[in-house]
Amino acid sequence: MDDIQLSSILVAMVRSAPVLLFAALGGLFAERSGIVDLGIEGKILGSAFAAASVAYATQNAWFGVMAGVAVSCGLALIHGHVCIHQRGNQLVSGMAINIAVSGLTFVLAQFYFQQGGRSPSLDQGRFTALQIPGTEALAGVPFLGWLLRQLIGGHTILVYVAFLAVPLVHWVVQHTRFGLRLRAVGDNPHAADTAGVPVARTRMLALLAGGVLCGLSGAYLSIVQTGFFLRDMSAGNGFLALAALVFGSWRAVHTALGCLMFAFFSALQIQLEGVALPLVGKVPGSLIQMIPYVVTVIILAGFMARSVAPKAIGVPFVKSR
Repeated sequence: MDDIQLSSILVAMVRSAPVLLFAALGGLFAERSGIVDLGIEGKILGSAFAAASVAYATQNAWFGVMAGVAVSCGLALIHGHVCIHQRGNQLVSGMAINIAVSGLTFVLAQFYFQQGGRSPSLDQGRFTALQIPGTEALAGVPFLGWLLRQLIGGHTILVYVAFLAVPLVHWVVQHTRFGLRLRAVGDNPHAADTAGVPVARTRMLALLAGGVLCGLSGAYLSIVQTGFFLRDMSAGNGFLALAALVFGSWRAVHTALGCLMFAFFSALQIQLEGVALPLVGKVPGSLIQMIPYVVTVIILAGFMARSVAPKAIGVPFVKSR
């Protein structure tokens, strides 16, 4: 048990949370508008592949991020066309995106890189860690030095963007004209349409906003967190983001707390691997890897009944004549 350090777990939590934060906030835009977004997993995976490929080809991380966002927005537009304009089944559309992207990224990665569906490791095409000015002088101060150098400082720019996105999304959804329209079309699209709100356009803009954030999630996963693309590397993060939305009742701040909770258990899982627990001994790695998903099931079982989803979520809008 001495090998389990809370400080290391907290730092790992902060570094792994952006994948979930970006994805969950992206899903929040889509679902508050009334569109079920099961395709988050596919958007993360597609943007991770595009980001890693372009960053490797150009040796520029920003080009990789832009490519990831572009691919994610393209998938969001496809989902929007099926669900909004064609009034197709939103669950089927989202799952179709996940399945298609899972197969397509592997085939393309194998075709371009010939490494079994894996991209080469990124060298120059990665972001560098940022340090808070003046932290070197405080490096020897107990707790404060660790706080400024490792927990708050020492991360890439996308980590700070992810955490700053939480209050920004909250403000947009709760305190802007677009946010008011977003909530209106998600709760009562017919009343919003009567009031002159363009339901289809508002929902499409919400999906695009979600596409941008999911693109940042995938780009962070491949460029920052791992430094390469690997087949199905999203590893269920899209579904964890959806679980965080349920936990947070589709509210930005509460959803972010859910993401941090999942990130904490994911970091704890890594710390527990190979550690002997009292009265138990070493726990098999496969059981330890189940921790985040077991927590997800427990959270969904405990909070699903209490969560208040947008009233019109999953229901295609048919304009009244």
